[in-house]
Amino acid sequence: MPSAFVRAAIAAVPLGCLLQSAFYVPVSLAAESVAQLPAISIRAADGLELNTVVSTGSSLDLTPLETPASVTVISREQLEERGDTSVSDAVSRAPGISQIGHPGNGGDALAARGFTGSNSVMQLYDGMRQYGGIGITFPFDTWSIEQIEVLRGPAAVIYGEGAIGGVVNVVPKKPQRGPIENELQFKLGTDNTQGLAWGSGGAINDKLSYRFDISGNRSDGWVDMGDNRDLTVSGALTLDVSPELSLTLSHAQGWQKPMRYFGMPLRDGEQYDAWRDKNYNVDNSDISFHDQWTQLAAEWTPNADVTVRSRLYQIDSRRHWRNAENYDYLPASGLIERSGYTDIRHRQSQTGNTTDVRIDTSLFGLKNQVSVGFDINRSHFKHSNNSPYGGVSYRDPDQDDRGEFIDVVLPMPRYRNVATQYSLFAEDRIELTPSWSVLGGLRYDHIDLSRSDLAGGTTSFDKTFSNVGWRVGTVYDLAPGLAIYGQYSEAADSVSAIMMMSPSNKNFDLSTGKQWEVGIKQQFWGDQGEWTLAAYRIVKNGLVTRDVADPTTSVQVGQQSSQGLEATVGLDFGKWRLDANASILRARYDDFTEAVNGSAVSRNGNVPTDVPERLANVWLSWKFLPTWTASTGLRYVGKRYADRANTLEMPAYTTVDLALQWQARKDLRFALRGFNVFDRQYAETAYYNPTQWLQGPGRRVQLTADYRF
Repeated sequence: MPSAFVRAAIAAVPLGCLLQSAFYVPVSLAAESVAQLPAISIRAADGLELNTVVSTGSSLDLTPLETPASVTVISREQLEERGDTSVSDAVSRAPGISQIGHPGNGGDALAARGFTGSNSVMQLYDGMRQYGGIGITFPFDTWSIEQIEVLRGPAAVIYGEGAIGGVVNVVPKKPQRGPIENELQFKLGTDNTQGLAWGSGGAINDKLSYRFDISGNRSDGWVDMGDNRDLTVSGALTLDVSPELSLTLSHAQGWQKPMRYFGMPLRDGEQYDAWRDKNYNVDNSDISFHDQWTQLAAEWTPNADVTVRSRLYQIDSRRHWRNAENYDYLPASGLIERSGYTDIRHRQSQTGNTTDVRIDTSLFGLKNQVSVGFDINRSHFKHSNNSPYGGVSYRDPDQDDRGEFIDVVLPMPRYRNVATQYSLFAEDRIELTPSWSVLGGLRYDHIDLSRSDLAGGTTSFDKTFSNVGWRVGTVYDLAPGLAIYGQYSEAADSVSAIMMMSPSNKNFDLSTGKQWEVGIKQQFWGDQGEWTLAAYRIVKNGLVTRDVADPTTSVQVGQQSSQGLEATVGLDFGKWRLDANASILRARYDDFTEAVNGSAVSRNGNVPTDVPERLANVWLSWKFLPTWTASTGLRYVGKRYADRANTLEMPAYTTVDLALQWQARKDLRFALRGFNVFDRQYAETAYYNPTQWLQGPGRRVQLTADYRF
């Protein structure tokens, strides 16, 4: 029986069709006008698409070939072919990116170039950032996504603090000029997985165009008590006021009830196969996320050389966790001790505006592009909890008696953080010759943060942060389609999530980082092949570490560094298509000390937690008949450490996916997919307890039908 969310999705389809039928009236009346409108087509990105303009990496609307940085585009075509229905699954196929999501960080946390989590790997939705949270819970479903852009390495010049490892920008489907088109998707799979999605978009008349998407999913999950469901609704309406001015109003909303799964404890220091699909949470546990993003965007092009863009936006999130979160195996009794009975609520809201002006001009007779702008937002974050998270229970790991949540302390509002942030930024790109360009950028960020103690009715602290990030880079075309580049950049990260900053961290400044990167990019075989190679080094200073002289206090003197190589290749042989990438990384704590049993212990030379130093992805497809395509994908993740001492090693793993697609008709396609077809058991990440590992999903099979009309 479909869940309430899926039933809501089903109910929305006829409603959407009814709305669409209303649209057909003005469309038919203006058929001649619509027929004359220039169709906007987006060429599917195969591989990196070095000549495709992307919004991530620069505010100058450059292509990856013109950008002195590592930028990858995951296209709509690739999302559909690979069957990645979650954003984190799709992003972790990009070079040098691995997922480390668990319930505590919203399930979508990432690692990039040796740095982890939302403090160092920024996630955006349509170029907008939810400021300073510990986890990002939207977007999560790929149905309404047009493409995903991944920038690896510091990006403070464009997006501000919190992006030393990289940036992931999820670009939604948007209104397009042209006839109205619809798409419908049904999905069935193992573990009673069901999904339904519908999308529609096109021109209403010669002034208005729209896009609407809705998708719902439910599953029993691959672990005990693993039921989960979600619903996403998004829509946008574009008004072409004149040939020079357009306005777009968009709104997206997501509801999630993810698996209430916090992993399994180690037994004698190792994963225990018999516990792979066990869930040790309590029976009445709960996790729920509700997010909504609304924006009004204006774009004005008074002439061919000037573009002004401005966006006013509002973001709201509500999150709830009520679970027994910590599990430890007790060898003497053979029982699992459950603790950390946690009831936490987040309420986060953010209002802001970002505006920029791009000018194409000349400087000393040389072609020059410049962009200047500002960003301002105000964010509120209210945290309620049942601290000190008491309660202990014991469970036989082989029995199904899950027990109930223990309310030692009832949840109550604890603190509210309010941040006012503004920034000024500028970029400039000058072509010294037709083959040689230099790009520079500068950004100033200012943050005023105030924390109120809601339990005590007092102000805990007021704190101001500021930072200047900058970069300079150059690109030289050795030949058409072949470029070498280099860049140097400086960026900053907060020592903890800004909107959750505690009084113990208020006296620490932002951590700072710098990166050197060089690389080469090439398109060949008439754009049927492309490859990239990048080498980099990042050093991050100002980590909070224990004072060697007094392990009970913390000081901001630590350092972490990484250096590595990343390579990608894409080849299109007509019937065959290959996309592959690999990364080699050396990440280390250079200066870091933690307290162990009251003593200061150095972790210098150790690998940071949750960082794989080897990653690889391969996707190979073969169109063996005119309407049939077979594909296979391989994902390799190297070993990682669950603790800073590097004594708990999560083993490397490789998973294999298979897909068979049949284009039954021009408007109808079926796909049969198998994920982790060899049923490999592996740990994706460790929870906050380093001896508690979240297992990756086992073998799954899924049948999908797509109908376009």
